[in-house]
Amino acid sequence: MVRTEKKYGFGIIGCGAVSKFHLDAVQNIKNAELIAVCDISEEMSKRTAENYNCINWYTDYKQLLGRDDIDIVSICTPSGLRRDIAILAAQMGKHIIVEKPIEVTLERIDEILSECEKNEVVISGIFNLRYNKHYSLVKEAISSGRLGKLILGDAYIKWYRSQEYYDSGKWRGTKTLDGGGALMNQSIHFIDLLQWMMGPVKHVFGEIATLGHHDIEVEDTAVATVKYENGAIGVIEGTTAAYPGIGSRLDIHGENGTIVIEDNAIKCWEFRDHHPLDLKVQELNMSKHAGGMADPLSIDGSLHQKQIEEILDCISKGKKPMVNGYEARKSVEIIHAIYKSAHSKQLVNLPMDRN
Repeated sequence: MVRTEKKYGFGIIGCGAVSKFHLDAVQNIKNAELIAVCDISEEMSKRTAENYNCINWYTDYKQLLGRDDIDIVSICTPSGLRRDIAILAAQMGKHIIVEKPIEVTLERIDEILSECEKNEVVISGIFNLRYNKHYSLVKEAISSGRLGKLILGDAYIKWYRSQEYYDSGKWRGTKTLDGGGALMNQSIHFIDLLQWMMGPVKHVFGEIATLGHHDIEVEDTAVATVKYENGAIGVIEGTTAAYPGIGSRLDIHGENGTIVIEDNAIKCWEFRDHHPLDLKVQELNMSKHAGGMADPLSIDGSLHQKQIEEILDCISKGKKPMVNGYEARKSVEIIHAIYKSAHSKQLVNLPMDRN
């Protein structure tokens, strides 16, 4: 008897700009099928359904979650509107994929994770840069000890978003629905990579400001110093006010080597010794990769597909995906620690005090 691969029914909740990457991924994955879409805007929900040849569209996410043929939901709403959707999805037995960040506060994230555990459903946050080959090779080199003792781990995300970007939605730039600014919405991917590669953060000291935009409640510029549990130190710089947007860079320095990743491609790979892994790096294309430095829709959509494929594989095998809910929570905690430090003018330790 030939065993057929299970096909997972998807529902997409929130049909804004980022949903395109989820919709395209589902359409291209052989064991995934788009069942329904939902948006509070009837026009947007209907148009999205038509564009993706989907016959089922809703304006109420509860109706979508009530369908028995939906196994997984991708939640692509504004960040501060995800808790109630995710909790109900978990209660109805749906696996969950959530755009970054999962939610805007640690308390709301913890409520979601608790409900997912209780109902034994998988939750994964979209941190798709972990699936970029360049970053995977960096992680492999660090984990194998090639850099020796880690010395410095820095992230620089000098992007640009116009005032029109923030004005395009009433939720953009608000603490309630956006949760934060340049750190929470743009730099978060690289903060995730930094802690994934360097290890847990011990404490931070931060400064934030709004310097290049008006009528927003959140920061468009931030700088923080970081101390890692392993003793290494580093810097995080993030902005959406650096016209025209000059890109992103991660610098990893150890006692035995240096790696620099610029615009998602390895630009420096220098070690005291030689290793077969070096040949893999040489084989990669060293040109710039799409990174969203000035346009949020210019990111590499194939990485969403790679992450969703891994999530489906893990669900089928009863395993946790690489970026499970607790992994996705880590960068949010680091960012909130920076916010707290900036407001208190004091060093903030991690994990943060929940009182």
